[in-house]
Amino acid sequence: MPLSSISGSVSSPKVDVAIDMGNPFLNLTVDGFLKIGAVAATRAAAEDTYHIIKKGSISSNDFQKTLKKMCKEGAYWGTVAGLYVGMEYGVERIRGRRDWKNAMLGGAVTGALVSAASGDKSDKIAI
Repeated sequence: MPLSSISGSVSSPKVDVAIDMGNPFLNLTVDGFLKIGAVAATRAAAEDTYHIIKKGSISSNDFQKTLKKMCKEGAYWGTVAGLYVGMEYGVERIRGRRDWKNAMLGGAVTGALVSAASGDKSDKIAI
């Protein structure tokens, strides 16, 4: 049986926005906020579009509700992502090394800060 193969690559267009805040920490934090915030807003829009299509009709109330959800989800996830990226960079600068431990420590600090800011005063931070 003859063997055949197809070789090639598929690539998507890369969109990169550069915002110079004058500080690498701020640059990375804002970049993380914008990228993940846009992804979260897009996900919320796609989810609500699916539900509207399934329902079969759209009203101005649906549109307003979708827009509010996009803003809320984008801001929340963008803030968490920006905080994580900033913490990971900060840990890297403090430790003077670039390895997996920076991501772990950055994630732990981010999780503790998000948990503390959520307003729930239980033992979630310690857990």
